[in-house]
Amino acid sequence: MLYLVATPIGNLGDMSYRAVETLRMVDLIASEDTRKTSILLKHYGISKPQIAFHTMNEAKMTPKLVERLLAGENIALVTNAGTPGISDPGYSLTHAAVQADIAVTSIPGASAVITALTLADLPLHSFTFKGFPPHKEGPRKRFLEQEKHSAHTLVFYESPYRLIAFLKNALEIYGDRRAVLANDLTKKFETIWRGSLSEILSGVEASPIKGEFCICIEGCGEEKPKTREG
Repeated sequence: MLYLVATPIGNLGDMSYRAVETLRMVDLIASEDTRKTSILLKHYGISKPQIAFHTMNEAKMTPKLVERLLAGENIALVTNAGTPGISDPGYSLTHAAVQADIAVTSIPGASAVITALTLADLPLHSFTFKGFPPHKEGPRKRFLEQEKHSAHTLVFYESPYRLIAFLKNALEIYGDRRAVLANDLTKKFETIWRGSLSEILSGVEASPIKGEFCICIEGCGEEKPKTREG
């Protein structure tokens, strides 16, 4: 069986009992970064072989792991933080396993998207997760434009190197909507910035912060009616 095991996004105490027991039971752990996973395994006293599985080698490694699964091995897939496949490696292996009629199960746990949303003080009944925007401004603006008329809360990931550029583009396209910037979720210095996009942008420009970010932006309030062409 292939086990998709969610791991903590910061606080190691967020590892579930079931996740720990799964990692102790499997034959092999496929890790996005074996060094980071080793810290987690050591914390919980787990000694299991690892193999690297990341964006640079997943095309090569996927058939090899499927072969081992078909041979009867139990394999756990973990990423550096959170749930495999959510803006992290995982889809290609899951898809290949399903196509090969291999049993796949998920060991649920931490997810930065859900954690940020629950802290955002924005509507949660429906949301659209967009992941990481394109790096360059032109494609990024077109990417943001796709959801300009969406009534749903929007959720993005962004790095510290492009955060200010992202916030400027979001303010330009969406207007000065309510938003939340979440940083270092579940860690000692967890920071949640709430306010308008312009207020958050001013704060970040005045006091740059490190780490990766989850940004939640309120929807437009009313879905724009779709029109037919022709």
